[in-house]
Amino acid sequence: MATSFERRRADFADRLRQLREAAGLNGKELAQLVGWNAPKVSKVEKGRQTASNEDLEDWIRALKLPAATADELRAELASLHDQYVTWKQAVRAGHRARQEESVERESKASLIRAVDVGIVPGLLQTADYAEHVLHAHAALQGGGHDITDAVRARMRRQQVLYEAGKTIEILMTESALLHPVAPPDVMTGQIHRLIATIGVPNVRFGILPLRVQLPYMLMHGYWIVDDLAMIETVTGELTLPDPDEVATLGELTDMLWSAAAEGDHARTILHRAADELRTD
Repeated sequence: MATSFERRRADFADRLRQLREAAGLNGKELAQLVGWNAPKVSKVEKGRQTASNEDLEDWIRALKLPAATADELRAELASLHDQYVTWKQAVRAGHRARQEESVERESKASLIRAVDVGIVPGLLQTADYAEHVLHAHAALQGGGHDITDAVRARMRRQQVLYEAGKTIEILMTESALLHPVAPPDVMTGQIHRLIATIGVPNVRFGILPLRVQLPYMLMHGYWIVDDLAMIETVTGELTLPDPDEVATLGELTDMLWSAAAEGDHARTILHRAADELRTD
């Protein structure tokens, strides 16, 4: 099933196609006018590739669209770009700005529900662990010149854990500890940080243990912050404002909590993981 972003991109692409046809041009003719190859026109019109701002301006000029139509298209494309941002775009100027966005969003939120698969969720990371995570991210996506500042910003995010009036649920997989992104000493410190989280007021912390049957296949991690959901992929971050999609992820979160280890059970898992690090 297509996401709201995919549906909106398809609608936008279809409108571009209709405008081209209304101008009496075929795809090859438009490609020649804007200096593209014909396959690019096809990809944009079929929604397989999101147009860039420059692409749209080429389209507007080639079709000589009215100012009102052009402004509508620009606004819609800007909204699409806000909904899906590639990591290379997001961290081009560095990682700190992205972390500060989270500080602002989470400080205003009353509800935060995090489900992470491959790493310890950011709100519970130690500074040393966060540094290794961000360096790994920068090695693939770029923007590695301000990691120290980005780590500081990520640590500031954690102030929300101790603010009254917030509902915070943080769920992670045990496998995130068994595929470490940092050396054993850093992982040990991170595990002790997680142990200290158990019992913090306003924070519900759980672990999805190994070899426990889950109620649904967990394809990726995600965060729900009030009425928005965010999904991180290898290549970018998708923001879902659609209430039905947010509700579906909320329902999935409830299902996952039914399989989660909490309290003493979670503490046992964490102590075992720390012991295994000492014996490796």
